[in-house]
Amino acid sequence: MKIIEAKGNISIKRSIDTGTEDQRKSVQEILRDVKSDGDDALRKFTEKFDGARLSELRVSSEEIEEAVKEIGPEMMSIIEEAAGNIADFHGKQRRNSWFDTDEKGTLLGQKITPLDSVGVYVPGGTAAYPSSVLMNVLPAKVAGVERIVMVTPPDEKGRIPAAVLAAARIAGVTEIWKAGGAQAIGALAYGTESIAPVDKIVGPGNIYVALAKREVFGDVAIDMIAGPSEIVILADETGIAGEIAADLLSQAEHDVNASAVLVTTSRKLAEEVSAAVDEALADLPRREIAEESVERFGAIYLAEDMEKAVELVNDLAPEHLEIMTGQPMETMAKIRHAGAIFLGRYSSEPVGDYFAGPNHVLPTNGTARFSSPLNVDDFTKKSSVISYSEKALRENCGKIAKLARLEGLEAHARAVEARFGK
Repeated sequence: MKIIEAKGNISIKRSIDTGTEDQRKSVQEILRDVKSDGDDALRKFTEKFDGARLSELRVSSEEIEEAVKEIGPEMMSIIEEAAGNIADFHGKQRRNSWFDTDEKGTLLGQKITPLDSVGVYVPGGTAAYPSSVLMNVLPAKVAGVERIVMVTPPDEKGRIPAAVLAAARIAGVTEIWKAGGAQAIGALAYGTESIAPVDKIVGPGNIYVALAKREVFGDVAIDMIAGPSEIVILADETGIAGEIAADLLSQAEHDVNASAVLVTTSRKLAEEVSAAVDEALADLPRREIAEESVERFGAIYLAEDMEKAVELVNDLAPEHLEIMTGQPMETMAKIRHAGAIFLGRYSSEPVGDYFAGPNHVLPTNGTARFSSPLNVDDFTKKSSVISYSEKALRENCGKIAKLARLEGLEAHARAVEARFGK
């Protein structure tokens, strides 16, 4: 990895892939077809893009049970334990409605209501992502969402990966459909003969899924348009080169646009990590992907002191931040912008990806400056509650009317004055 003297601001921001004009037009056509032809369009596109000719779009309970058997008790136990950790963590995020009253009889408050329905997109293809099921479904469950719909593309034989169905069973999802790509997003947004529409769509996908989510936003809510994965490791001379290299590559192997960055105050560590990355790449199964990622978006930044190093990290606002310093808690107190923060050598980033409990759906591309990880609040909505007594309105009627007239809204003023015969 290249070592760079950190002078001034640095950035790992990459332009968000908004697709080509042809891709956008293709997505718009697919969405129009799903909106007009419903299930027939889903079957047509599933055969065209996934090679599967489906008689039944919905995953049966028998298929789910078969998946549980295929996974086996040991893996089921591991997924159940991970699910328990995720549910426990998100349970602490739950908010309650609240109401305040005063001596004039005024009641003000906030009513928290879960969304009625949520659609969860789970990527398919050659890989299986049970962790994506757990991370997107369980916060919605904890929030109290009653209807959670999962869509995921089948293979050519019309099958869904056993690990995905097993995770769905553990997470409590009973409505699962064999549909992927833009057509699945269209079905969740607009509904078909079989699939009722939802209020919000969450979950990662390819460029066609991302473009489809952009198109349907407004008809439904969406979570985010995520960029490529990224990790920043902040380390002093106490960092261990081999471990840091391994963690950098854990993100670089995602795709060629992923970013892996070390910010350190130690030139010795920087040189050791650079060599360790090269050595670790040699036998990595996804070497070509990781190597291109490191070449394009990887770097080691050498800061003059920890104050400058922290400043650089806050400029980057990374998706994942590992802190490998002598006093990681003390260092963390100075961090303002990061999606998820991992403290110390035993908190490797995959611990958060799969098992610890915090959500792995995180803001990317510098958006941690103003965004949060997926959480229970994303699956609820808040209603303001206002109840004025006669005494309270009589006391404030004139002030409200004057504010209304200041804005030129006479009917607003008269609406409050009408209560008192004015």
